[in-house]
Amino acid sequence: MEVKIKNLDETKLLAECFAENIKEKGAFVSLFGDIGAGKTAFTRFLLKNLGVVEDVTSPSFVILNEYKTKFFPIYHFDLYRLENEGVQSVKDELLAYSEDKVLTLVEWANFGEGELPVDKIEINIKYDLENYSSERIFELKGTGEYFENVVLKTVEEFNKKRNEN
Repeated sequence: MEVKIKNLDETKLLAECFAENIKEKGAFVSLFGDIGAGKTAFTRFLLKNLGVVEDVTSPSFVILNEYKTKFFPIYHFDLYRLENEGVQSVKDELLAYSEDKVLTLVEWANFGEGELPVDKIEINIKYDLENYSSERIFELKGTGEYFENVVLKTVEEFNKKRNEN
């Protein structure tokens, strides 16, 4: 499903809706997008909605940041520096962190595609070529019944809340 995001406030709203739909069970989320597209911004808003009080930063140089919430543990990976060969060093962790009651977010997931779980949510964030500076297009895709429902509910709630404002 595709959602056109006009600004950071709408990114925050989408993250809020997403958080509401994963609070009970968690999720495995693969994030795609060019540098600066909004992967970390979305993640930051999502984690704040789940109660993370620490600063949320991209784990570009440490590969993994861990956070605790009242809902579940959160594992935030960044595979950019690992690229294809380096992903082998964290593949067991990626699979271990795909269990229920865990939120795992993987930025630059394209570097680890062969090592990631089949059932997951993919979020591809692209620049809107007509309004390159501020607007983004979020493509959300769920694989597996649970994840398909999370995506559907998230987009429905986002559209409803955005139209109310």
